Parts: sequence; C-alpha cells; structure tokens
Amino acid sequence: MRNYFLLRNKMKILNLYAGIGGNRKLWGDEHEVTAIENNKSIAKIYQDFFPNDKVIVTDAHKFLLEHYKEFDFIWSSPPCPTHSRVRAMAVKNECYDAKFPDMKLYEEILFLKHFFKGKWVVENVISFYKPLIKPVKLNRHYFWSNFLITIIETKYGGDIKKGHAKELQEIKGVNIDKYKLEGRRRDSVIRSYFDPKIGLHILKCASSEKQNTLL
Repeated sequence: MRNYFLLRNKMKILNLYAGIGGNRKLWGDEHEVTAIENNKSIAKIYQDFFPNDKVIVTDAHKFLLEHYKEFDFIWSSPPCPTHSRVRAMAVKNECYDAKFPDMKLYEEILFLKHFFKGKWVVENVISFYKPLIKPVKLNRHYFWSNFLITIIETKYGGDIKKGHAKELQEIKGVNIDKYKLEGRRRDSVIRSYFDPKIGLHILKCASSEKQNTLL
C-alpha cells in the first residue's frame, strides 16, 4: 500500500534534538518544519538560521511521545556521548567517570518502528558496542529508519574530533561567534553540526517515488 504523505509536495516534519540545524540546512522551505531543542541559546541560533520553522524549547523525548501523530516525517538525533567510542576510551583511561548508556536512543527506535505511521530516521554516533538493533552506517554515523537509505560519500569536516571553534567553523562553513551560549561549549556545538548534504540525501530517500513502490 502506498503511503499517502509521500505523494504530497509538502510534509510536516519533526526535527528532534535539533541543535543549530546542520541536518536541516538544505531542506529548503517547502516543508513545514517543527524543531525541538532544550537549550534556549541553541534554539535561538536555530531560529535565526531558519526563521520559517517553528522552534519549541522543550524535552524532545517527551515531545515525541505526545505529538508524533501530528507529523509525516520524523528525524531524531538523541544524545550520543554515552554511546561514543571516544568517551568509552576516555572512561577506560580514567579521564571520565563511567555512565550508563542513554537508552532514549533505543526507546525511540522501537517506539517509531511500532507506532509511527509515517517515515522516520534516528541518527547517532558509531557506538563502542555492537548495536542492539542493526543500523545503516553512513560516514561516521549510524542510522535506523523504516525506508531504504542509500550510501553516499561526502567530503565534509564532520570527522574532525579536535580543534578550536574558529577552525571548526571555517571547516564546516557555519559561524556562531555573535551568539552567547549557555551550558554548551562553542567547539562542541560546531563539532556536532551535522553534514547538510547527508541531511538532504536522507530526506530525499524518505520522500522519493522509489520508496513509495516499496511500501
């Protein structure tokens, strides 16, 4: 059965854990996008970058549970540090205290898989453990979805793990110098800025006519 929402030109998109919107940068303004970000200063940057989007400062995990039926396409990027190989190595070297992996990641994958009728994708870092649910690996990210994500390669600064904010901004082509950040390091915000070309590629995979034939 063909999914009706994919046949429309305009989709209602939910962008969870939006950050400053790297994944959303190339989506254009043809869709109705709602972005959820719990840090007010980060949400302010996102809103300035994408003035046509609806930005809500709240808990993304809770918002998903309460509003998922209102959208056609959902992108979620739950917190990743407790899953990352870099942090796990730092814990082994006693640079950081060990923490339980944040299982919101798998809660959202299972929730979307079984209860959401539209298209969805969950993104996270490559983990220090074998994923509990098999993902697609694309560049330095894992993706879980209910549509086919084809593999592409991009030359982007997303693989840079070290560097000052100024250097990272030049590499990634984004500048947030004029903004005051609360509760976040500037270099960390830039480092987590998602590759816009992959963001667009995944949206195209979700909305392509080819995907309609697979439903």
